[in-house]
Amino acid sequence: MSDHYKFFSHKQCEYYPCHQLDEINCLFCYCPLYILKDCKGNYKMIGDIKDCSGCTLPHQKENYDYIISRYQDVIKAFQLLLTFSKNVTKNEEGFY
Repeated sequence: MSDHYKFFSHKQCEYYPCHQLDEINCLFCYCPLYILKDCKGNYKMIGDIKDCSGCTLPHQKENYDYIISRYQDVIKAFQLLLTFSKNVTKNEEGFY
């Protein structure tokens, strides 16, 4: 079986190239590991915001298997977030 499904480069995208790499995998244009603190990517925190603009982990062909291997962790993180959000009530202005 070939590995062609693990790579896609969208060279017609108006943001291409988004990183300075010889070869950019656009399959994970938005990183599915964003929700994880231990994603192994090169990010920095700006207050409470995770800034991944300097990270190329999801755009490197060789990281496909690693990203896929973390999907169960992503699901668990979203389940925790959903559980938390159900336990928080809105205030008068409609904010949590």
